[in-house]
Amino acid sequence: MQVVTIEVPSLGNRCHLVHDGRRALVVDPPRDLALVERAAEAAEVDIAVVADTHVHNDYVSGALGLARRHGADYLLSADERVEFERVGVRDGDEVPVGRLCVEVHATPGHTRHHQAFLVREGMQPAALLTGGSLLHGTVGRTDLVDPRLTRELARQQWRSARSLARLHPATTLHPTHGFGSFCAATSAPTSDPDRPVTLAEQLTANPVLTTPQETFVTGLVSGFGPVPAHYRHMAPLNRTGAGRALPRPARPLTAEAVTDTVLAGGWVVDLRDRSRFAEAHLPGSVSVEAGTQMATYVGWLVPWGAELVLVTDDAAALEPALRDLAAIGIEGVGTHLVDSARLTAAYRRTDWAGYRAALTREPDRPRVVVDVRQHDEWAGGHLPGAVHVPVQDVARHAATLPDGELWVHCRSGYRAAIAASLLHRHGRDVVLLDDAWDRVHELSIPVDGLAA
Repeated sequence: MQVVTIEVPSLGNRCHLVHDGRRALVVDPPRDLALVERAAEAAEVDIAVVADTHVHNDYVSGALGLARRHGADYLLSADERVEFERVGVRDGDEVPVGRLCVEVHATPGHTRHHQAFLVREGMQPAALLTGGSLLHGTVGRTDLVDPRLTRELARQQWRSARSLARLHPATTLHPTHGFGSFCAATSAPTSDPDRPVTLAEQLTANPVLTTPQETFVTGLVSGFGPVPAHYRHMAPLNRTGAGRALPRPARPLTAEAVTDTVLAGGWVVDLRDRSRFAEAHLPGSVSVEAGTQMATYVGWLVPWGAELVLVTDDAAALEPALRDLAAIGIEGVGTHLVDSARLTAAYRRTDWAGYRAALTREPDRPRVVVDVRQHDEWAGGHLPGAVHVPVQDVARHAATLPDGELWVHCRSGYRAAIAASLLHRHGRDVVLLDDAWDRVHELSIPVDGLAA
């Protein structure tokens, strides 16, 4: 038995292909089926069974489309209400995949009908595909289904993890979430996909397996961070099987149409490097630099269904951006290759050394530090007198921030660039602090809070 881990960094997830050398099971595939099909081709195996551990809240599942393309069975909890045919499975069911036996385990918590899949071949150590239940060093969050169920689902999550922990200690653990997805309750330790993590390791390393139930539940639910806005749309899309269809193609737009989008209140997202955006950009556009975080922040900040145009000066950047947006159900967007002559807006960009120098050079100049990190980051240390507005709330508070020059920062510069562009779009005078937060300590800039 082989377990092939397929990284999906734009979602912060992993998909898994488990095979016996001929026939394969695929668990929690993304909408981009090419990722999975390339892995199957490389392993020279046929996709025989596809499964989702749960109806996903963070991305559009590709499971139904993959199953139909390959004539495979699609496994999903029999208790899930969906609008398509599937093979409904329940706790204790066993499904053959070539020489492999797939055993279904009910693991409610992350969702009400969540399941894990234990895959065995003979006497070999089994592989446990846990989706959003037992993760590496943490568990899946329990507040995404219904806020009223958060604590009860957290108790179920604790019981589900304890149930899985009774399996053989040599069982290898292969979760979907926990690698950057906001579906994980806390940040999980970085793990090497080529080095399997065993249940034995989790018995002492995972708080859900070392903490009494109510203590764990209280700590878990009090530590949940924000939920990206697009998450509320994912489960409904997945219940209709939206991922079986190809995404609607992009629509190339003229420069005039892009301007019209801005004037009409639509969203023009610039994928270029944040330093180049600061130097020159289309008036009214927003900087969301291309990369693994792009789709998450576009999905979070752009109102669902709003007119969206992607602009860049590099045509090669459009295809991966469109693919990553389609993975969360955003499709049919406009695209435009910008002309430098139209890039007439700009704002200042500096680093922490530049900030310190500005304080020394002009100590009386009105300036406001705007910290756009999340609440836990802010609590860990922040600049004296800084205003805290998490990046997802910046547009809403743009008009009410104090007067003066707004110096915007985060932990690395990525979110600060988004926030600075949003504030600039609202007519504010901004300076982008494009630097690592660690540099504040290195430069002996004073910090309030628990830790620098």
